[in-house]
Formats: sequence, structure tokens, C-alpha cells
Amino acid sequence: MKRSWPLFAVLAVLGLAQGGLPYPEGYRFWTHVKSMELKPGHPLYESFGGLHHIYVNPMGLRTYLEGKKTPFPKGTVIVFDLLEAKVEGNALIEGPRKLIGVMVKDPERYPDTGGWGYYAFGPDKKPLAIDPKACFACHQGAANTDYVFSAFRP
Repeated sequence: MKRSWPLFAVLAVLGLAQGGLPYPEGYRFWTHVKSMELKPGHPLYESFGGLHHIYVNPMGLRTYLEGKKTPFPKGTVIVFDLLEAKVEGNALIEGPRKLIGVMVKDPERYPDTGGWGYYAFGPDKKPLAIDPKACFACHQGAANTDYVFSAFRP
């Protein structure tokens, strides 16, 4: 059975405030898409080095499960949770949170950035000043998959 989540319901859950996006409380209860670590030597290490966990809300899950063969539907929210990578003993563990990045799909609201809004929040859950057009410029490399790099890891 297909579950339909209208955009207004998704935004109500997020508590969308006029002019911005509030911290997406509860995103860790969404579907975990994948995890990875960026290490020194990676071109994005200076900005995004550490452990990455990617989550998607119910609206966007089907597109991931189908291999991103179609664009994500309006109302999709993807969270990129970035934490420091720490080594303790012989284990790699999560350190403190560095930031979360949030992508919100709404082609009418974000026509200049491929239909995606880009937001970031610090470890204190307060919004960070970012340049959405710079985010979109990087995501151009994933234009053939609706500007989303991550693939679902079953």
C-alpha cells in the first residue's frame, strides 16, 4: 500500500517557519540510507571530514528504493548528519556532531537550485549561514540522479 504524504503534512511535522526551516527533530527515526567516513585526502575533507549518516523521510524513501530512477517527489527531506570520527582502542566511533545538512524538495519554492532547498544546522541545532547556490553547484555532479549523491544501502 502506497502511503501519500502531502507536502503540507511534511512541513507541518518539520514545523516550517516563515523564511527558513527549523531543525528537523526526529530525523533519526526516518529511514537510514547509508553511512560513510570522509578521511584526509578526500577533496571535501576540510568542510565535511568525519562520519556521515544519511536519512530520508517517508516521502522520499520509494525513490531511493527504486534506485533513483525517477526524481524525488515534492516534500522529500534528506538529512546529512556529520559527526567527528574518533578512534578509541581498535574501534572507530562517533564523536561530537559537527552539523546536519538538510535538503528539501520543492520545485516551486527552489527553482534556481534544481528544486532543492539547502539548509544546515550546528550542533546546538541553530541554523548556520550557508550559500544554497554553492551547495547546488557541488550537487551538479549528481544531476542525473536528481542532484542526490547517496544511494540506498539495503
